[in-house]
Amino acid sequence: MVAMRVATFAQSNTMVADALRVQAVMANEQIQESSGVISTDFGGYGSTAQHVVNLQVSVTRAQSYIDAATLADSKVQVMYSAVGSMTDIITQLRSQLSAASTGSSTETNSVISSAQQMLAEMGSLLNTQYDGQYAFAGGKTETAPVDLTSFATGTGSTTTVDSSYYVGDSEIASVRVATDQSVSYGVTADNSAFEEVMRVLKFVANSSSLSSSDITSALDLASTALDDTAAVQAKLSSSASQIETASARQSDYKSYAETLGSDLTGVDVAAITAQLSTYQSQLTASYSALAKILSMNLASYLK
Repeated sequence: MVAMRVATFAQSNTMVADALRVQAVMANEQIQESSGVISTDFGGYGSTAQHVVNLQVSVTRAQSYIDAATLADSKVQVMYSAVGSMTDIITQLRSQLSAASTGSSTETNSVISSAQQMLAEMGSLLNTQYDGQYAFAGGKTETAPVDLTSFATGTGSTTTVDSSYYVGDSEIASVRVATDQSVSYGVTADNSAFEEVMRVLKFVANSSSLSSSDITSALDLASTALDDTAAVQAKLSSSASQIETASARQSDYKSYAETLGSDLTGVDVAAITAQLSTYQSQLTASYSALAKILSMNLASYLK
């Protein structure tokens, strides 16, 4: 005989609906427990979805600024090191010129020979590359900015500016480190400080002999070149400091935005796990009660 549910139908139907609802909640929370986030798509965040999107955009933008700053800072460090080597060259030249000022032909010949080598070294330093690009070339980073082919020949002068060795352009490199901040850090190979170094080296290197007045003039220009080159290096240091400070600020902001985003999207896994255990107990009890209700029939009451 088929069991007939009478007064228990509405109650059992409600209990089944409640059980299914609990199962749906459990399924969602099991996903949250395994993923660690409220939802795997933006639709699950409701009214906070736009905030989540905005924070993710902010994090991505901050990272792009950090990456750009890191690349620029590395380039500045390479340039700083190269300029440091240039100051070593001009310091060495001054020392040898001072020695030659005694009138010794040996010292004079030595400084002329050294200047020829130093000129080649300066050309190499001004053609320094970083990440496949020429650091002192302005915007023409794919082409070596210094060509000594013709510059290294001919009579030099301590008074006439000569940057004919330079084949780059006048563009000064800069990096955007924030929405409203850019840092200029570029130095081109025709910078006046470098031109002074090249000029005095050419003058000494192409001299057949050096008179007392020649040495004095060369020493004066070398001293000016050393001071100006040191100033370029100090400027590079300042640019690096600005870039690093801005990068640190972006890193702090990124961490802050990530924390806010985590607060909006993350779940307390321990709490979810405990809640799932509670739901499991409720579901077990519901099914047990439902089983008892469904076992009742009219015949049981008519006996």
